[in-house]
Amino acid sequence: QGLQGKKKYPGRAMKFSLFALASLLTGTAAFAPTAFAPKMSTSLSAGGFTSNIFKTQEVKLADTTETIVKGGRDLFPLLPKAFEGIKKVGVIGWGSQAPAQAQNMKDSLEAAGSDIQVTIGLREGSSSFAEAREQGFNEDDGTLGEMWSVIAESDLVMLLISDAAQSKLYKKVFETMKPGATLGLSHGFLLGYLDSIGEAFPEDMDVILVAPKGMGPSVRRLYEQGKEVNGAGINSSFAVHQDKSGKATELALGWGVAVGAPFLFQTTLRDEYKSDIYGERGILLGAVHAIVEGLYRRYQRQGMTAEDAFLNSAESITGQITKKISTRGIKAVYDDMSPDDKKIFETAYSASYSPSKEILQECYDEVACGNEIRSVIMQGDRVNSGKGFIGKIDGTDTWKVGEKVRAQRDDDKIPLNPFTAGVYVATMMAQIDVLLEGGHSYSEVINESVIEAVDSLAPYMHYRGVAFMVDNCSFTAKWGSRKWAPRFDYILDQLAYTAVDNGTPVDQGKIEDFTSHRVHAAVEECCKLRPPVDISCTAETTTKEIVIK
Repeated sequence: QGLQGKKKYPGRAMKFSLFALASLLTGTAAFAPTAFAPKMSTSLSAGGFTSNIFKTQEVKLADTTETIVKGGRDLFPLLPKAFEGIKKVGVIGWGSQAPAQAQNMKDSLEAAGSDIQVTIGLREGSSSFAEAREQGFNEDDGTLGEMWSVIAESDLVMLLISDAAQSKLYKKVFETMKPGATLGLSHGFLLGYLDSIGEAFPEDMDVILVAPKGMGPSVRRLYEQGKEVNGAGINSSFAVHQDKSGKATELALGWGVAVGAPFLFQTTLRDEYKSDIYGERGILLGAVHAIVEGLYRRYQRQGMTAEDAFLNSAESITGQITKKISTRGIKAVYDDMSPDDKKIFETAYSASYSPSKEILQECYDEVACGNEIRSVIMQGDRVNSGKGFIGKIDGTDTWKVGEKVRAQRDDDKIPLNPFTAGVYVATMMAQIDVLLEGGHSYSEVINESVIEAVDSLAPYMHYRGVAFMVDNCSFTAKWGSRKWAPRFDYILDQLAYTAVDNGTPVDQGKIEDFTSHRVHAAVEECCKLRPPVDISCTAETTTKEIVIK
């Protein structure tokens, strides 16, 4: 139409085009996120790494080869060398990650015979002082103090306060850190925020990241439970964003080993925040919550009792599907089915993949451009001002019935519902495809879409329901889950399940794409690297676990 208009009315078309172009440019300039053109600091890419302290190994993941470091308690004697020049580690905050990482690092350094001090830094007057004292940190021996004093005194500052708080306090943190100190992060969110406002980290400091692929309580639980088997914990990504000293990689690897990572894989801060924030809103938290709620309602409409509906939705995912994925990979769920169950799986998978991917692609784009980061910060502002809150999310009939089902649970009688499996696996595969299309490494894709879901998060939902799973994660995660879960619930109910009910034929192309997907071999390889211990949510632990009343 534009070409035809130009031929018939050239002057009018040109006038419109110039006006439209001017409007477009001014409009996008006013509203476009600046994350697409970040102010670059001396950042390092994830193009492979070497270590003079820790043994590296190459793993074949699909058609790529990646370098990893396998952790274990037998590596603890190497920690003093990796932490060379570090006399004091300041762990700032006491949320999901800080208690677990501080306790693990303290225990590991002590086991290594190191005199490096691990000190908790909290804002003055924080109620968390009492909790930190309960876990052995105290003011008398210098292992607990006011956060700004701890930051000023520390050689490694592990900034583990909430993402929203980091966006408010980063300038003072940078100003307070002593010369030569290293900034340590467990999430790339701060870089995402700095990108969005055209700022960067000070160039005269090392900036590293160690990001456990699981909630803080699981980081501590698996560390404790793995003490007799050369370690068990949560896989971690690591990144070196700035390496002014030339020692940043060794310190990052040492940090990961010290907090109990079974294996460490390389990423960048940008890739980490994009995959992590996105993953939480998808199959890790938000999408799985939506799948359970939607299928629970659907199965009752089809005639199941409330108890059977919960068994075939939530319990099927956490008690059967994720456990099989954890040890044998995604495709094993399908391969083990009878021919009749495979047909049901294919029907659910074919109908659910595209609707799920639509929401997942939107979510990824919102994270990548900075919109989702701004959303988290605004919600933090609302909470702090009293205009918003984070309420408990397990009050629906689904989770009330779930309490009764869990109380009477017989693990041997939990069904693997093929329809539930089709919906869940389709959403997981859609999440994987969006990340692969975004250029993320297989190790990052698998950890953010599979391993974290099945080894860290699903066991918490199996133990005590969705709120216990979601709310033991960070503020960014719990807010994002609440925001995006309704989107998945809506799109699956409106598009996927109606397609099934209307008899839409199975798209065999989608099934072939699933069964032949390159990720399956990569997941199976990662299964070989999984911790030797399954997390036990009922075992005694010193970790802090969050329950919203």
